[in-house]
Amino acid sequence: MINKYAAMNKLRNIWNEIRPRGGWKYPAIIISGAFVGLFIYTFFTSRAYSYLSDDPATCVNCHIMGPYYATWMHSSHGRNTTCNDCHVPQDSKVRGYYFKAMDGLRHSAVFTIRGEDQALQAIPASSEVIMENCVRCHTQLNTEFIRNGRMGFKEMKEMGGHACWDCHRDVPHTRSRSLSSTPNARIPMPESNVPDWLQNLVNEENE
Repeated sequence: MINKYAAMNKLRNIWNEIRPRGGWKYPAIIISGAFVGLFIYTFFTSRAYSYLSDDPATCVNCHIMGPYYATWMHSSHGRNTTCNDCHVPQDSKVRGYYFKAMDGLRHSAVFTIRGEDQALQAIPASSEVIMENCVRCHTQLNTEFIRNGRMGFKEMKEMGGHACWDCHRDVPHTRSRSLSSTPNARIPMPESNVPDWLQNLVNEENE
């Protein structure tokens, strides 16, 4: 109980030090409210909550991922796996969510400045996770029959070996996986958040 009261007193002292005083009280409340409101609006508009799930449709929140969703959906992996099964660490929930958050921030930054390549390539950190999951799902094949699964991605690179996809190049996104490879694919693209009146105004200006 003593520790509980001590912690409460410490928090109260910190608040007394940082709380706005005098004429800054109401502006601080308004500014804080604006930031909270902007955060909530951005959270729901960007569908950030969907990234907590394993639904593959979450990936096409970014239209750039459309071809990769389409090629996955028509592959053998599309019947039994989700995007997270391959692209997110599965050995720990903490590691999985941390990796997903960092990878998502990187994607957001690259896509926002339109810095993506025509054909997206996994960075080394992502490649390591993908190979881990290849071995995890195909354990018997990789550790008993051909035994290459005993070697991780880093060891493979150091010894000049090959990753799983160096041979299995059509799995699961096929060889034609650029941003223009599936122009007419039917995928569950999210509805636009742009209001109709604003979209109509933009269309009129473009005409």
